[in-house]
Order: sequence, then structure tokens, then C-alpha cells
Amino acid sequence: VFQSHEEDDRKVRRREKNRVAAQRSRKKQTQKADKLHEEYESLEQENTSLKREIGKLTDEMKHLSEVLKDHEKICPLLHCTMNFVTIPRPDSLASCLPR
Repeated sequence: VFQSHEEDDRKVRRREKNRVAAQRSRKKQTQKADKLHEEYESLEQENTSLKREIGKLTDEMKHLSEVLKDHEKICPLLHCTMNFVTIPRPDSLASCLPR
């Protein structure tokens, strides 16, 4: 009878120990999942912000390309003999610039 009671006590302690360990494990997994979710949310926000920035930069690039195209039409340097010289020299550049 004494040995049976001792065995029962050991089983109860082991079950309690396992229950506590399982609880700790679940808590750890939940914390890990929460942390991953926070990281995911942060990355999503950063991604959205970067997409917005790319959109703005793309618009700016289009605008600057148009400005450059318009400028090329009126730029005196484009009509200069410098265009036919493979290595531009400062003196030929100076002769093309308006004074």
C-alpha cells in the first residue's frame, strides 16, 4: 500500500512537472509567434513606404526626362561642333557657351 501511494505521488508530481513544462513551451511558442507577427507588420509598413518612395522617384524621373528632352531641343551645345569631337576640349566647350 505504501509503495503504491509513493508511486501515485511520483506520477502526480511528474504530471504536474509535464503540465508546467508544456505550459512554458506554449508560452514560449506564443511569444515567438507574436514577435514574428510584429516583424512581419514592420516589414509590411516598410515595404509600403518603399513602394510609395519608388512611385515618387519614378514620377520625378519621368518629369526630369521630359525637362531634359525639352532642354535638348534648345540647348546650344547640341548644335555645336563639339558633338563631332570624340574628346571634348575646354576651349571648344567655351566657344559654344553663350556669353
